[in-house]
Amino acid sequence: MSDKDKQNGNKRKLRVALAGNPNAGKTTLFNALTENDRHVANYPGVTVECFEGSFVHDGVAIDLLDLPGTYSLSAHSDDERVARNVLVETHPDLVVAVVDASNLERNLYLVTQIMELNLPLLLVFNKMDLAEDRGFNLDAVHLSKLFHMPIVATVGSRAKGITDLAAAIVRTATNPEKPELPVISYGRDIEQALEELVPLVQTIPDWAARPRWFAVKLLENDPDIIAQMKALGAPAAQLAAPVQRWRDEIQKRAGDAIEVLFADRRYGFISGACQEALRVTAERRHDWSDRVDEFVTHPVLGIPIFLVMMYALFFLTFMLGGPPMEWIEGGFDSLAAWITGIWPGGPDSILLSLLTDGIIGGVGGVLTFLPNILFLFAGIALLEDSGYMARGAFIMDRFMHKIGLHGRSFIPMMVGFGCTVPAIMATRTLNNKRDRLTTILVLPLISCGARFPIYALFIPIFFPEAWRAPVLMSMYIIGIVLAAGLAKLLRSTILKGESSLFVIELPPYRMPTVRGMLRHTWSRGRQFIRKASTVILAASVIIWALLQFPAVPDEKIEGLDSGAAHQAALEYSTAGRIGKTMETVMQPIGIDWRATTALLGAFIAKEVFVAQLAIVYAADEEDTDTLSERLRAAYTPLQAFCIMLFCLISLPCVATCAATRLETQSWRWALAQIVGLTLLAYFITGMVFQLGRLLGL
Repeated sequence: MSDKDKQNGNKRKLRVALAGNPNAGKTTLFNALTENDRHVANYPGVTVECFEGSFVHDGVAIDLLDLPGTYSLSAHSDDERVARNVLVETHPDLVVAVVDASNLERNLYLVTQIMELNLPLLLVFNKMDLAEDRGFNLDAVHLSKLFHMPIVATVGSRAKGITDLAAAIVRTATNPEKPELPVISYGRDIEQALEELVPLVQTIPDWAARPRWFAVKLLENDPDIIAQMKALGAPAAQLAAPVQRWRDEIQKRAGDAIEVLFADRRYGFISGACQEALRVTAERRHDWSDRVDEFVTHPVLGIPIFLVMMYALFFLTFMLGGPPMEWIEGGFDSLAAWITGIWPGGPDSILLSLLTDGIIGGVGGVLTFLPNILFLFAGIALLEDSGYMARGAFIMDRFMHKIGLHGRSFIPMMVGFGCTVPAIMATRTLNNKRDRLTTILVLPLISCGARFPIYALFIPIFFPEAWRAPVLMSMYIIGIVLAAGLAKLLRSTILKGESSLFVIELPPYRMPTVRGMLRHTWSRGRQFIRKASTVILAASVIIWALLQFPAVPDEKIEGLDSGAAHQAALEYSTAGRIGKTMETVMQPIGIDWRATTALLGAFIAKEVFVAQLAIVYAADEEDTDTLSERLRAAYTPLQAFCIMLFCLISLPCVATCAATRLETQSWRWALAQIVGLTLLAYFITGMVFQLGRLLGL
């Protein structure tokens, strides 16, 4: 019987939540179970929302929720708050707690808190291969008895144990006999407090299902739960006085903060369990990851090593992507020529122009750079999956604090090399609002994948091979330096305030799997192709229409040669008129009216600039010329550099603006981002162009 038939025969659908620490492997397991292609990286902070997928096993349909990584149910940031709210408010049929088996004690701390929610619970010991490499010998059967819950061992990166996990999920979620989970004793004083508080909590309807958990959170002075208590009004007001009385009394007796007492008892429970079920081979504890980190995280050598790694990535991107890029470009040129040759309406047909100049010239001009983008994304996936990107965040922590940002801000910036929109969403991992807002405002200065086609177009045309990697790297470095400078300015003025401390997990190095790298690379490449087939296609047709209409009157081109006639038609069109109007403003920064015309669509998506430039020059020159030859004849290397620089700094795309509006809950910040970055782009590009002219470049 097929999965589809089983699903039709059994209409029951279970809701299962995946919870765990950052970098425990939740999303890897989520993808393996649901065959979902969502991005996975080997550093914390990737998942910032609750994502949903589904699968069917043994006739049972499962809705699977991938929660953001969190170390505790005491939420300190938006992503942790999302994870906790799903567990507390949605009442899933089963919680699958994913535990990094190579960091068992730290990961089990979250499990002890989930246990207090009294939800059906299944433990997954993931990364068992790393645990074995570190000399950890786990007795999962004994631990299962101690925790009163089933345990499944997996190696998510290699899809090992996935079938067993799916079976365990169905078996545990459908089991009518729910095992009673162990209750952690917090000591005589706290237990006395709970004896008084739990009956009071049970009188509140919204909290009656989990009275002990809410009572614990009140004693821990959890700000969200305290706020809920105040919002509930009179029914909960009776709790305020006894909660405060017990907090003061317990802290006075213990001589320590009550939060520390709770943590000590939880870790004590975990330690006792691990002592019975975990054996460690001492000589394996300091593995080769530690020895490598002595160099790559070195306070002096770390940053040069990081820069060398980035340079190698850019160099290989151009070297490996060059030949297939030329093949694709030649293929689109041949396709356009073939269609022109067989077209029944003649070479002056408006439909032929739409097809060859608008669609093939626009979309094809962008898809030409797909090999470079795939190689770039493959390199980034290699660095992420190997664990090196986490080291990048670590070594950049000191620098980030110097510019007034949290070290964790580096993670959204690394995500921003792929796309600015998920990078903005990744700022939810920051619990300091000023840090988060500052990071959001400067993220568009990080060169995203959408800008890469612009670089890949201009750099090979205007710069010799030996200079291509350095010029490309300079675009990324300029963006990072500008982002750092702007962040420093914002944190010193309108967003002034203290930055919070930074803690990041350094996962052990691991050999990335070919399957995982291909999945990550294709997932990002597919997004690029999807955008080319939708947004860029629509923008290409629009800019083509703006370049074609209104049509120039015959008397204005009578007697002109072909090149002059094309020039007159372009200037007479709607796009040409807009470009000509803006030319006076753009000339001081080295950008002519043709490039200005193409820039109009870059607000939709940065890649559209390449498509529109291809269309503009298809309408401007003889058909025998290639785009590269046309651009080389129209611009100098200085102008090409200034065009790339302006595209790097100026107004972000519409999707980025929408993400800024969503995450800041303010159009004011979104508009400030648009206006501020565009003015900054104009000022810096103008300085570079004028200085270059003085130097005779």
